[in-house]
Amino acid sequence: MTAVSPTAAPSDRLGIVGRLAASRITQLQKGYLNDDGAAVATLARLRTAAGKDAMSIPQLWGLIDTSPLYERPKDAAVRPLREHELQWAEQAFHAALSLWAVHQQSRRTEMHHGARPYRGELGAAVRRLMPANEIDEAVHKRFVRAGTAPSWPRLAQRLRDLVVLLRQAGVPLDYALLADQLYTWRQPGGPQAVRAAWGRSFNAYRPAADAAGTDNDNTSDTRSSETDKDAS
Repeated sequence: MTAVSPTAAPSDRLGIVGRLAASRITQLQKGYLNDDGAAVATLARLRTAAGKDAMSIPQLWGLIDTSPLYERPKDAAVRPLREHELQWAEQAFHAALSLWAVHQQSRRTEMHHGARPYRGELGAAVRRLMPANEIDEAVHKRFVRAGTAPSWPRLAQRLRDLVVLLRQAGVPLDYALLADQLYTWRQPGGPQAVRAAWGRSFNAYRPAADAAGTDNDNTSDTRSSETDKDAS
């Protein structure tokens, strides 16, 4: 049995990559919003990897502790990750954190939300960028390009383009779920599974859901929540 299912799991059933991302992002997000200098500096360094392979950037080696990925599972029925799976896991983990670092930059509210089903998934977040009963063709085109990315480098770059739009609108994302999905994407059949999950969340999202939730609709003015303290 593999340590992470090759299908995109819902946010309440995260795999090892998603759990690690949730732990590290939650800690960094808290520090960043409390103006902790170390957290602010870490996010600035993480942003340099957005859309790139973090493992090719020596300045990021050891920046975030990923040792749980290498530990032998306590459950005897779950085997440790193989070498190529560890590479995929590291890449997915760092991709999610670097994208979140771009998303969180200068925002004074949490841009990572461990959300309810469909609410925080990429497709739902992208749908929130659009008018309630319309499809914004420019945004939709970028979403489709991410979903049909032919390679890992292209996927990372296209996700960064979407995250910039989400940041500008103040729309949060479940980065723990995204980390798991990025790991799934590297596995056989993974791109199809992740693409289907993103499509489902896009179609399932309804603007009325925000009225009962804690998030503001994307039509609200979010500029007042920004600061230029880390605009570098």
